[in-house]
Amino acid sequence: MKLQPIEDHVLIKPINEENTTKSGIILPDSKEKPRKWEVIAVGDGRILDDGSRSAMDVKEWDIVYFTQYAPDEIEYEEDGEKIKYLVIKQNSLLAKESK
Repeated sequence: MKLQPIEDHVLIKPINEENTTKSGIILPDSKEKPRKWEVIAVGDGRILDDGSRSAMDVKEWDIVYFTQYAPDEIEYEEDGEKIKYLVIKQNSLLAKESK
């Protein structure tokens, strides 16, 4: 992938989850619940006052959770197909699952 986030930004894509219970009840999306996304790329870390970079807490393929209003949406064309990604600052992430 040529698209690379800068500093402490993280590029993520959605994980398709079923919104249906085992008994077949369709659950509505809640605007307040955190969403689950997969990390595609991470920046090099924020530049600190001493010139060094802060370490990133997430890596590619981690699963991350965040509130709905934190990220910015971008559209990127890859192999002739437009793909929507989200870019979020690392400090806006709530939790992660490592694969």
